[in-house]
Amino acid sequence: MKSFVIDDTTLRDGEQTPGVSFTLPEKLEIVKGLDKIGVQEIEAGIPVMGEEESRVFSRIVDLGLNARIIAWNRALISDVQASINAGADSVEISLPLSDIQIKTKLNKDREWIKNQIRRVIDFCVSKNLYVSVGGEDASRADIDFVTEYAKLVKEHGGARFRYCDTVGILDPFSTYETVKRIIEEAQIDVEIHAHNDFGLATANSLAAIRAGATHVNTTVIGLGERAGNAPLEEIVMASRHVYGIEDGFDHSCIKSLSEYVSKASGRAIEPYRPVIGELMFTHESGIHTDGILKNPNNYEAFDPAELGMERRLVVGKHSGRGILEYILKSHGLEYTSETVKALLEAAKNISGRKKRCLNNSEVIELYKSIAI
Repeated sequence: MKSFVIDDTTLRDGEQTPGVSFTLPEKLEIVKGLDKIGVQEIEAGIPVMGEEESRVFSRIVDLGLNARIIAWNRALISDVQASINAGADSVEISLPLSDIQIKTKLNKDREWIKNQIRRVIDFCVSKNLYVSVGGEDASRADIDFVTEYAKLVKEHGGARFRYCDTVGILDPFSTYETVKRIIEEAQIDVEIHAHNDFGLATANSLAAIRAGATHVNTTVIGLGERAGNAPLEEIVMASRHVYGIEDGFDHSCIKSLSEYVSKASGRAIEPYRPVIGELMFTHESGIHTDGILKNPNNYEAFDPAELGMERRLVVGKHSGRGILEYILKSHGLEYTSETVKALLEAAKNISGRKKRCLNNSEVIELYKSIAI
C-alpha cells in the first residue's frame, strides 16, 4: 500500500452531526491542530451557506496553513462563485449518482446529471480552481454510470473523483473491487468518503486505499451524520500499524486534538473507543498485566507514547498476584506470599462489589490493613 492524502472534513461533514456547532475560535483551533498533525487537505466549510460561513472560511484561508483549504459546493455555479468570493482556490463539487437520489431528491435524470457536472467543472476550470468532484450516494448507484461520471470528471479537468458511501452500506470487499474498477476504467485519482452506519467506515477506507485510492475523507473522533465518518485517528494509526505505511503525520498531536474536538462538539470520547480511549492502554486481567509487565508488545498493538498517552495497570476482579507485587515493589513495601494472597482476595471482593477497579492508593491502604 502507498501513502495517501487525508482530506479532513471535521468542519463540514463533522459539523453536520446533529447538535454540533463550532465557534470561529474553535474552528481556527481545529484547523491549526489538523495542520500540525500534517493533514494535507481540510474541507473547511460551505461558503454559500451565508455571510458568517463565508467569513469563517476566509479567516481559515488567511491563516496560511500548509494544508490545502477546500470549499464544499453543490454542483451549482452560484455555489462555486460564493466559494471564490470567500477566497477559495480549491473546491469540492457534488451531485447524487444513485437513481433514488437523482429521481426523488432532485427530480432529474442521469442525462441532467452529466450535463450539469460538465457545465460546473468547465466553469471551475475557467477560474483556475483545483476541482474535486463527488458522487453522492455512489455506493448505491449503477457502477457503469459511476465510471461514466468519473470519466467525464477526468475529461473536463477534474483532479479527482470522490466515491461516496453516503449511507454506509459498503463492505471492504465490495469497496476494494469497485474502487479498483473506477481507477482502471476512468484513469482518475479516487477519494473514498465512508460513513460508519455499520461500523465499517475505517475498514472500507483502508480497503479503498489498498485498491489504489489516493485520498481519504476523515473527521476527528468520527463526527458526522448518523453514525459518523471514518475517524482520523483510526485511519492514521491503522495505516501505520496494520499496513506499515510510512507517513509524515505527527501522531503525538492526535490525542490532544481529539480531546479538543470532543469538548468543542460536546461528544465524549468513550473509554473503550479505538485508538484514543483510555481503556486502550488500561490492563486489569492477570494474564494481560503479567504479559505487559514482561513486555508491553505482548498485549499492545503500539506504544501509547506515540499518542502522548500513558499505560495504566489496575487492580480489579480479574487481577492476579503479579500486579499486586509490582505495586508493592514500586512503593518499597515488603510482603510475603500469604500477604499477597490475602490482599488479592480482598481487592477482588471490593472491586466486584463496587463494580470498578481500585487505584494504587486504595491498594496501598488495603495492604496496610492486611499487613497489620
